[in-house]
Amino acid sequence: MKLNELITSFSIALSNEENDVLNKIEGVTSLLTYEEREQYIIQNLIRKSLVTRLNRDGETYIVKNDMF
Repeated sequence: MKLNELITSFSIALSNEENDVLNKIEGVTSLLTYEEREQYIIQNLIRKSLVTRLNRDGETYIVKNDMF
């Protein structure tokens, strides 16, 4: 039996600030386009597996993960 079959729904706790930054992310964007505070919040979102970090040609990009 898979964990997803046991737990029908779960939520990840987000602060208001994290939610605002997460809603601001559209498609694949460069991490450098965000301010320093937003970059710190994005690092937290990466730890929570809500955002994925991609490294291409020496630059870091981020993309929002699909949430069901």
